[in-house]
Amino acid sequence: MEGDVAGTPTEALDVGSGEIAEELTSDAVLEALKAVVDPELGINIVDLGLVYEVEVDRGHVDVTYSLTTMGCPIGPLIEAQMKAVLSGLPGFKDAEAEMVFRPPWTPEMMSDEAKAALGYF
Repeated sequence: MEGDVAGTPTEALDVGSGEIAEELTSDAVLEALKAVVDPELGINIVDLGLVYEVEVDRGHVDVTYSLTTMGCPIGPLIEAQMKAVLSGLPGFKDAEAEMVFRPPWTPEMMSDEAKAALGYF
């Protein structure tokens, strides 16, 4: 069966078990990624605007993300945390994370909540 509303989880028949399983969506991935917090700023990577793109295909997740600066040493930590958080999602199979620096991250990419928390106006 397929969902008829964008962002609404759809259901799929798990052939191996005969049970109906929830299909993973990009919205669910983004929500889960809010648990990954930049340790220097104390704000999650989604609200910081560091997650550029999420693609989900039958439980396989591709995340394109950036860091606040090119020389930021926390890239491997962020990627490991992303994979750990995603591994607990229903319907998750595996994840690929690609760090990019184009376009370069700017403070304007942050959510309003992140801007307020950091005093950026």
